[in-house]
Amino acid sequence: MKASFDDGQPIFQQIAEMIEDDILKGVYLEDDQIISTTQFSRTFQINPATAVKGIGLLVNEGILYKKRGLGMYVAAGAKQMIMGKRRDRFYTEFVQKLLDEASKLELSAEDVIAMIKEEKGSGRG
Repeated sequence: MKASFDDGQPIFQQIAEMIEDDILKGVYLEDDQIISTTQFSRTFQINPATAVKGIGLLVNEGILYKKRGLGMYVAAGAKQMIMGKRRDRFYTEFVQKLLDEASKLELSAEDVIAMIKEEKGSGRG
């Protein structure tokens, strides 16, 4: 199986996000072992060093931890850490930009909320 990676972001970051997604979805729970870097590189046909770098990001953030000789495991509180990190990123990348644009258009926060509720209620969102 070959993953389709986005050219706009380094593959190692996409690997880290794939693992985070699996943790958020409940594929991996606290203290579960994730697949090895070798399995990762074979499954997604990528350089093993790239897989190591992606997993290393999550180790550095405290989302994964290593059991010597056994592999990488999901740390306690990993799901909450990921959610906090992604909520911050969501605010910065989407909400703040949305509010900045709304301000330029002289839309209030209430106007934006009303638009979101209208879209959600239309069955399209």
